[in-house]
Order: sequence, then C-alpha cells, then structure tokens
Amino acid sequence: MKPFFAFQWHITDACDQRCKHCYIFSEGQHAIDSMSWEDMMVTLAQIEDFCHIYGRRPYIYLTGGDPILHPDFWRLLDLFNQKSIPFTIMGNPFHLTPEVCAALKERGCQKYQMSIDGLEKTHDWFRKPGSFRETLQKIDMINNAGIRSVIMTTVSGVNIKEIPGIIDAVAQADVNVYAFSRYCPTSEEKADPSNANYMTPEAYRDLLSVCDAKFKAYEKAGCQTYFNKKDHLWTLYDYETGAFSIPEQARPDVIYGGCHCGDSHLTILPNGDIYACRRVQNSRVGSVYSDRMADVWVSQMDNYRHFDRFQKCAKCELKAWCRGCPAVASGARGDFYDADPQCWKIVEDD
Repeated sequence: MKPFFAFQWHITDACDQRCKHCYIFSEGQHAIDSMSWEDMMVTLAQIEDFCHIYGRRPYIYLTGGDPILHPDFWRLLDLFNQKSIPFTIMGNPFHLTPEVCAALKERGCQKYQMSIDGLEKTHDWFRKPGSFRETLQKIDMINNAGIRSVIMTTVSGVNIKEIPGIIDAVAQADVNVYAFSRYCPTSEEKADPSNANYMTPEAYRDLLSVCDAKFKAYEKAGCQTYFNKKDHLWTLYDYETGAFSIPEQARPDVIYGGCHCGDSHLTILPNGDIYACRRVQNSRVGSVYSDRMADVWVSQMDNYRHFDRFQKCAKCELKAWCRGCPAVASGARGDFYDADPQCWKIVEDD
C-alpha cells in the first residue's frame, strides 16, 4: 500500500469569524480569496500528478476560512468520494446540523476538526461570542455521524493557564482527539517577550508536565479521548522523563521524526500559492497555476531539508526526532533554522 501524502488545501478565505490569531489577516485586511471550480480542478490535477510521480496516496485536509462556505464545497466532496480520496475537514461549528454531518460522512469525511482556544470567556474573545458553547455542543453531532471529532488549541501566553481546563472540557464532551500547538508570531511585535502571547521555555515545559499528568489520569480512568502529543517538544519532554529513548540501532545520517515540512506535506492557499507550511509566513515555494508541484518538491522545497543548518538542534542528540517547531522559530526570529524560542534544553557548543 502506498503511503499517504498530506495536502492542507485552503479553498476559501470566507469565514464567520475573524480570530485574533488567524494567519489570513495577521498583517492586515485583504480581499477574500476563493478558488473557482476550474481552479480547484487544476489544483486536484496537480495533487494527483504529484502522488503519481512519487508513489503516494493523497490525504486532503480541507480548510479555509471555513470550507463549507465555498459554493462548490459539496461538489468537491462528491469528487473526492468518486476518486476514493480520504479527507478531514478543518472548519467551524456554525453550519453543522445532523443532516450536514450525515452528508459529510456519506462522502467519506474521516475527521472534523474545530478549535477551542481558552475557556469560555477567553475563547469567545479570541474567536466569536457564543462559539465556545457551540463548538462543544456539536461534538456529539459529529460523533453520532461516525466522524471522528478533533479539537485543536493554539497555546500562547494569553491562554496557557487555561489549557488544563480545556482538557477537562474536551474529555467531558467525549471529543475523540485533542491536541495543541503553539502560537506562531507573525511580526516582531508579537514575538517580543513583553507581548501577552509570549511564553517562556520554563512556563511551556511546566505546561507539558501538567498536561502529561492529566492525560495519564484520564487514560487510566478509561477516557476515550486520544491525547495527541502534536508539538515536537513533547519528544524532548518524554526524553527527559524517560518515556522516550534513542534507539540503539539509530543511524546518525537518518531523520526519524520531528517536523514534517519537506517530508510529507504541502499547503495550497485559495489564490493558488504553494506553501511549505501554512504556519511559516514566508514559505511560499510556487503556484499551482504556474509551477508543477512535483517539480517544486525537489527544487524549492529542498530549502527546508538542510537539517545541519538548525542553529541549536543540529548540536542536539535529539536532532533526528525533535527539532521543536521551525514555524514558531521562523515567526519569532525570521529564520526557519533558528532555535525554537520555547525549547528549554541547554545545548553545549562543540
């Protein structure tokens, strides 16, 4: 069986919200981009060509904005179903009904991902009044349709103390999968330690410790929520606590884990831009309208595979498994290969 290759495909910027940490409008307002049906067919052909060339199967993370707002949303899902292309929807709760969830399942939707970015007051400040309760209320609807419910949190200095409470809320709501990733600064102002979004390495490690204990307690109690340790700094934490060990047979010239940028995913925006990673603001590597994506993968994308250029991680014994989050490093310091600002490990120079 051919391995999957993940495409995060943004088909529209249209959305019912204007979240304070949204990448789309992070540096000011702009026109709402949305792909035409013809453009989506060009994009899908590019995806299929890419997978044919490299012996992969496509997995689509369909998002926006809110992809359900695109006028050809259902038409595209019908095409995915005809081609047996598995997909996850990354969207909002506002247009979900039992009928909509059943229609998503019928067309092959495997997971539906929404966000909770704080307890009720904080989340509704980040996103939209009433959205905290509406998001949790739609979990049963998604689960009952046979779709896996996923909740993601973007952690920053604003909400770091509320993450344990969010874990309690998603466990009580029977969310199938929960994970969090960190806020990626999108300007020097947001990266400054005086900014409310900033987190010290020590504070972030303390958060992982608290969450690890909560995850284990819920798992022991039989909680059905899968707690996905998405952030690669979990590898460092697990290494320090003994939950992860470097395999004796590991080869020094092989990358075994860590960030998948340059390895198994690409992002496509509504204007056709190809990004190495949506969270890396300056990572445009081409366009589906003018560049063959299969060629981009072995040319421009090579800029994201120089593992010995990592300023801190290249000297760390966990280089092949961790490397933190280059997107956070890029947002904070403008360099994909700079040190992760929340990495607490002290790495000695040779």
